[in-house]
Amino acid sequence: MSKVQMSKLRKLTECAILIAFTFVLHWVSQIIPGMPQGGSVTMASLVPLLVISYRHGFKWGIFSATAFGILRAMLSNNFAWVPATFWHFAGVALLDYIIAFGVIGLADIFRKPFKNNKFTGYAFSTIVVMFLRFLCHFVSGIVIWGTWAPEGTPVWLYSLTYNGAYMLPEAAIATVVILLLGKTLNFEEIK
Repeated sequence: MSKVQMSKLRKLTECAILIAFTFVLHWVSQIIPGMPQGGSVTMASLVPLLVISYRHGFKWGIFSATAFGILRAMLSNNFAWVPATFWHFAGVALLDYIIAFGVIGLADIFRKPFKNNKFTGYAFSTIVVMFLRFLCHFVSGIVIWGTWAPEGTPVWLYSLTYNGAYMLPEAAIATVVILLLGKTLNFEEIK
């Protein structure tokens, strides 16, 4: 096996292990039970996906985070709540899983401008990608889940409060953990 093939195999193996670790963290570390129509606060379950992006760049990051999103969609019971039309199912799959988790893989792009201050880069990139994930859920909450809004509550406000209730703590926890890990671990790719 050539050195290039070994490098790709090593990256693929590391990404698979970190994706599995993301699943384990999600399932065993939920701080509060999941929200009624999906969403939960975990103990930094998305940090392994951030590490993939930092170590191997945004292409591997997007690939891995999207793979995680697809697998989460396949294992989710949230589709039981979706109105039974193709477009609703497709919207949930894309906005709440595939794109929402896929954007986590962009972390390396938002970290790069802060090469001289890696901790600022880690914090900024984590906050940005978590905000992008929130935007996916926010739009989904308006377009797909809006029928769940209590009577008299604007759909955008319902989506903002519902998704903000778990995404804000999730983003804060992920940011703190990535900063703590960044002090002791080298996220840079080993050549």
